[in-house]
Amino acid sequence: MNRRLGQLEEMILLMVILVKGEVYGITVREAYIKHFSQEISLSAVHTVLRRVEKKGFTVSKMGGANAERGGRRKRLYEVTPYGFRTAQHLQEQRTNVWALIPKLNY
Repeated sequence: MNRRLGQLEEMILLMVILVKGEVYGITVREAYIKHFSQEISLSAVHTVLRRVEKKGFTVSKMGGANAERGGRRKRLYEVTPYGFRTAQHLQEQRTNVWALIPKLNY
C-alpha cells in the first residue's frame, strides 16, 4: 500500500486536523477555501478523503440521518493518530529544509 501523501492529500488532511473532531466533506471544503483562498469542488474533496482514508490517515463512519438532508446520512471523517504523526513529520521536514535555505532578498 502506498502511504505517501500527495500535495492535495496533505492539504485535505490538514483541513481535517484543523476543523477537529468528526468532519464531513462540506466542512473540509469550506476550510480549504478559507485557508488557501482557492476553490475546490466537493467531489474532489470526497475523492481525496476516500484516498487518505484508504491510506490509513483518517477513518470514517456514517452519521445519523436527518430531515434537513432528506433522510440521507453524512460520512464523518476523523484523523487517525498515524495521520496526525505523519502530518507533524512532514511539517518538521519542511521546517528543517527551510532552515537550510539562506535568507535572500528577492
